[in-house]
Amino acid sequence: MSVARMRRRPGLQLGLYGTLLPPLVWMTLLYFVPIALLLIYSFWRLESFEIVQTFSLDNFKTIASNAAYRRVLVRTVAIALGVTVIDAAIALPLGYFITRHGGRYRQLLTLLVILPLWSSYLVRVFAWKIILGYNGVINTVLLSLGILTTPSQAFLYNSFAVTLTFVHVWLPFMILPVITAFEQLPTSLLEASADLNARPWTTFRRIILPLVMPGVLAGSINVFALTMGDFITPSLVGGASDIMLGNVIASQFGVSYNWPLGAAFALVVMAIVFSGLAIVLRRGALETL
Repeated sequence: MSVARMRRRPGLQLGLYGTLLPPLVWMTLLYFVPIALLLIYSFWRLESFEIVQTFSLDNFKTIASNAAYRRVLVRTVAIALGVTVIDAAIALPLGYFITRHGGRYRQLLTLLVILPLWSSYLVRVFAWKIILGYNGVINTVLLSLGILTTPSQAFLYNSFAVTLTFVHVWLPFMILPVITAFEQLPTSLLEASADLNARPWTTFRRIILPLVMPGVLAGSINVFALTMGDFITPSLVGGASDIMLGNVIASQFGVSYNWPLGAAFALVVMAIVFSGLAIVLRRGALETL
């Protein structure tokens, strides 16, 4: 419907605005207002268990000057990037296989990708805790094969366990955009590449990868953002209470009762995620999907 026609019919225009009003109110109350409060709290400070409501940059100075906080920040970004890269490496061949060789089973294979999302998040995390635990599946198998004489604690409560669990939990959020990108890949380009006797690696590097990169970037920002803000998985399989920024934020809002510092940490996470989102938007990833 044209804009000119809408202007000639005020009632229709009013109805359209009325349709947009509920989601706008919803976004304002549950998204924009909490972010505004978070921003305000981050510039306050805690003194003698009392929140002093005066403008201050002390929280951000604390984050920048504290070596332990800097290590947590670097570790969180490193784990998030690692999980993103691993998921992308898994999603690319899997997405290609489903779309190009799935045939009549394509919908079934896509359903199997979505299926883990129908189960509880905690169930999937606890499943890895059972697999990696001291008396878990991996230790049991290694003991039965004679590789180990006693159960090992090396598989759980470390960054490896956190990364492995994140890779599994967030993998569907990477695969689905990649599948969408592969579905939009013109078959004629692949046929032309084959007719020109291009090697498979050359076809992948110069044709397939650039065309499916929007899907990879869209999935990457999903996985990266989810990993940066999560604190449940590190709490259950990471062991240390401050292994990632999400755990530090939760402890500041909980046990420490330092809401201003927790809000400052949350803003740091948001700034990093929004920076990644800006890069994705500049590459036009979300527009082509």
